[in-house]
Amino acid sequence: MERQKRISGIGSIYALLAEVSRRPRYAFLVLQLVAEIADACGKAGPIVSNAGEPMLLRDWLCTQLLPLSEQQGRRAALRARVAASLKAEMTGDAARDSARIDEAVEEQVLAVGRANVSRAISDLARAGLVTRHYAGYATNHSNRGGGRHAVYVVRPEVLRLLRRPSPLQAAMALPATRQGDLFAA
Repeated sequence: MERQKRISGIGSIYALLAEVSRRPRYAFLVLQLVAEIADACGKAGPIVSNAGEPMLLRDWLCTQLLPLSEQQGRRAALRARVAASLKAEMTGDAARDSARIDEAVEEQVLAVGRANVSRAISDLARAGLVTRHYAGYATNHSNRGGGRHAVYVVRPEVLRLLRRPSPLQAAMALPATRQGDLFAA
């Protein structure tokens, strides 16, 4: 409960994450993305809309964070490792083999991304900024499995801080005018 008293601004959220996480910047980015997709009560998931298509929340978070991990050298090295591991499955058809390697690389990238998101959410839960539960097939349940998927809930005061316009945005906002009013120059 002590952590809940210390949240007074974005800086205090980040300071709290620095205490509990080995990757506070990544955890903060995950928190910001969850707050962005959450409803007015702070609940996000288990299904979100991605360009009109339904997608699991954890997969959406992973795809949003992919640009952070896409470095050409790392991707090429991963592709080489995957190609070596799939050597026995290769058919000799270059196009088909290349597509299979690309598919396996994407599967591995998403698996690593999901694990990273899960660790970040664990850090956020440990900090008391987010709670999680699982929902899905049959009924809501505190344990995963059985077709259930993650739902993340951002604490209301944290959600307000993350969605509040910055002082710079507020200062730059033009005053509301009616049609026909003139600005004083």
